[in-house]
Amino acid sequence: MALIEIRGLVKAFGPVKAVDGINLDIESGEFITLLGPSGSGKTTVLRMVAGFEDPDAGQITLDGKDITHLAPFDRNVNTVFQDYALFPHMSVQENVEYGLRTRKVPKAQRAKQALEAIESVKLSHTADRLPHQLSGGQRQRIALARALVLRPQVLLLDEPLGALDRQLREEMQVELKRIQRDAGITFIFVTHDQDEAMRMSDRIVVFNHGRIEQVGTPQDVYERPATRFVAGFLGVSNLLEIPSAQSDTSKDATISIRPERIRLAPSSYQQRSGEVALGGRISEVAYLGSNTVFVVETDTGSRISVTTLNQELPTQGEGFGTGDRVLAVWQESQAAQISG
Repeated sequence: MALIEIRGLVKAFGPVKAVDGINLDIESGEFITLLGPSGSGKTTVLRMVAGFEDPDAGQITLDGKDITHLAPFDRNVNTVFQDYALFPHMSVQENVEYGLRTRKVPKAQRAKQALEAIESVKLSHTADRLPHQLSGGQRQRIALARALVLRPQVLLLDEPLGALDRQLREEMQVELKRIQRDAGITFIFVTHDQDEAMRMSDRIVVFNHGRIEQVGTPQDVYERPATRFVAGFLGVSNLLEIPSAQSDTSKDATISIRPERIRLAPSSYQQRSGEVALGGRISEVAYLGSNTVFVVETDTGSRISVTTLNQELPTQGEGFGTGDRVLAVWQESQAAQISG
């Protein structure tokens, strides 16, 4: 049995159905990310698991117990928000102890647990500081410690890294995953950032218009997108129509192939078994440092993006350029047939 089971969950705000009958199982100890654009329903689902919103229909169970309509403080879950919500007049240790104090934990025990939680986020040296004396990343880690000290079964994180600059955000992604792994607690993480989801998650749940488009490992959803939306939302993908004779069904179908899975070959190249090759002309070339992006206008009227890794310094006049006739070649097995 999964730690959290969500069945037929529905939530509307006026005429807008924010969550439209979703089903989802979340396992104990996993880092699962709810990913989607603004308004896709991911945060509303998180808030219903937390108890901040009451569903219109459906059920949420935690460890076999129905928590659908329980008050937030009656659920063994805790939430970390983007704004940290630290008390400015309290020290780091006092902030972390706060939840224990409201639960009437004896002073010596709560001090011990608070210091252990602060140590778990590697900030023991800040225990006596006030929040304004910490960096943004440090404040976020203390907010995590304050949530973890209560030893919840599930930690809910609502875009907690959104206010950080890029470098600090990337550092915190690594740190968050380490903390989750060390604590062994289920993390449900909400973000609209695809790279963030790919970097940290055991599984990703892709939301769109209140529904789940796909659930899978980062590799699953990237390499085998189930729908057009998933293919376009996670990274860049080439979507190509294929006739019914070549599809897995009796109807015309669409395939998704990632730009880095395609290579360019001269038009004289002899296609091999298991390969797909489309002829065309290069219309654009963009050098991006670590890689180069080519746009090929194919003879069938489609546009294909091709990404090549720049492993060596380019030599003047070497390689393909704008206007060249080429073949865009990929392994048939690396394309995913999609729906929607």
